[in-house]
Amino acid sequence: MAFPVFRSAVAAFSAVVVLAFAEPAIAQGSSDAVARGAVLFDAGGCANCHTDRKAKGPLLGGGAALKTPFGIFYGPNISSHPEFGIGKWTDAQFLRAVRDGVAPDGSHYYPAFPYASFTRLTDTDIKAIRAYIMSLPPVAVKSRAHDLKFPFNIRAGLIAWKWLYLDKGPRADDPAQTAEWNRGRYLADGLAHCGECHTPRTMLGGLDLARYMAGNVKGQGPEGEAVPNITPHMQSGIGKWTVEQIAESLKSGTLPDGDSYGSLMADVVANGTASLSDADRRAIAVYIKSLKPLAGRGRN
Repeated sequence: MAFPVFRSAVAAFSAVVVLAFAEPAIAQGSSDAVARGAVLFDAGGCANCHTDRKAKGPLLGGGAALKTPFGIFYGPNISSHPEFGIGKWTDAQFLRAVRDGVAPDGSHYYPAFPYASFTRLTDTDIKAIRAYIMSLPPVAVKSRAHDLKFPFNIRAGLIAWKWLYLDKGPRADDPAQTAEWNRGRYLADGLAHCGECHTPRTMLGGLDLARYMAGNVKGQGPEGEAVPNITPHMQSGIGKWTVEQIAESLKSGTLPDGDSYGSLMADVVANGTASLSDADRRAIAVYIKSLKPLAGRGRN
């Protein structure tokens, strides 16, 4: 059974150094947690999927539609509203949702919510996101149900999907790599979930890791769009781009040839990576440049 994912967004928070997993938790409700969560939230593109901008809907009120071969997914209300949003959720419930893809009632989320990437985040960062969400106005709008085709509307299939494709928990730093590289991997593979859109999928809907970041042809990317190869392949990918050019594109949306990002990636930059620190954008670029160069786009 194959399952889709929502749009990708490069995301991160503003700290310059790599965070150790033993970092003390920031107290919920503190100004530090809210400020930190705001950067994570913006750079993660949370509002892109949970706000119906086309209908000029309220922030985090849900309703944004994603058309896929499996049906239509609608981003839920994740505002601080106690009934229609996540206002009654505890830290533990929020952590379980983001890291394990499990709702407070025990039901499984579709991987349109990219928890297979978010699972790599630290508890501190996940709690900071919640702290920021809880500081925003509640929205009294009921989430719209997904409109999925059979058999994709049967959530029981997600148990098998998770067994195959969900590697739960934060990922330790690679001691053979620099702090900057580890930081970039954390941002690109975790909250950024770049691979969710830039990597083709297997017949079962999981990421085809043999083609990691090699892009998708038209009809296979989010909303049916083509997604570019961002491996450092000199012809098919972005191998000719320097670290500085990649970092700049994540800041301004301007490409090395003077063109600019369009479509979904324009939102990723405008509503996300533009708010990152220069150090974080550079870390992402360093990591991307280190990937295995792959020819072509999508599955060959």
